[in-house]
Amino acid sequence: MSGYSAKQALDQLSKPGGHEVLRGDLALVGLPGEVFTPASGLGLPAVAFGHGWLQPVGRYLGLLRHLASWGFVAAAPNTQRGPLLSARLHAANLSTTLDVCAGVRLGDGGISVDPAKLAVAGHSLGGGAAVLAAADDERVKAVITLAATETRPSALDAARRVTVPGLHLAAGEDRIAPPVGHSEAIAEAWLGPVQVRTLPKVGHLGFAEGRHWSELLLDGKGERAANKMAKAFTTAFLLRTLTDDKRFDALLDNDVKGAVLSYQRAALARARH
Repeated sequence: MSGYSAKQALDQLSKPGGHEVLRGDLALVGLPGEVFTPASGLGLPAVAFGHGWLQPVGRYLGLLRHLASWGFVAAAPNTQRGPLLSARLHAANLSTTLDVCAGVRLGDGGISVDPAKLAVAGHSLGGGAAVLAAADDERVKAVITLAATETRPSALDAARRVTVPGLHLAAGEDRIAPPVGHSEAIAEAWLGPVQVRTLPKVGHLGFAEGRHWSELLLDGKGERAANKMAKAFTTAFLLRTLTDDKRFDALLDNDVKGAVLSYQRAALARARH
């Protein structure tokens, strides 16, 4: 099939894919959290997603379900929920989530994950934790962050050890993690191919879904437009890096209204995995 234009790719990838989706509970295999999978498939790609500070996993279920509809196993640990979130433990839980996905037959045994097709992603502190996980887990082949924040230990320092492709979506009106000091700084330190997309009118919580009491403490609120962009870019990036599907490359290679290509180093199309 021929490739899509950037506009066509955005429209196509912001809609559900063609797979029927199953939802499961990671707690059944020892880790609290959610997992969404295609109804069947062996050797599937998988992504572990880290929630933001004070954010329940429920604020990301739309994104996880969307990725599953496009053929990915998408799982999110529901740990580190308190105000004293440990980025180090959050990162470890993301790696454990990949262990579960790659090591356990899911569904009724008709779903499996290819351990060579693994990625991590996250929002806010979960994005910083995803960078930490990628720096220490050689199985990770791609990283996506949404309004990533610096962490302790430092995601900025960890980025200097990440050789795989990274996509960082930044919120232009983020007062918690302004792009210049967080997403863009992490990208500038990135060792591998990297890209930053800035969503100009989005706040820190724009990538979350629905409403939550934490909006009284943090910047912004869940925004439909931001979630649409997150679904489209995350799907395009994972299709390219984990499955070598280049049909939607135009979305990743061009400026898009509402998601400005603000920083890029090394063409993602040439990234090896």
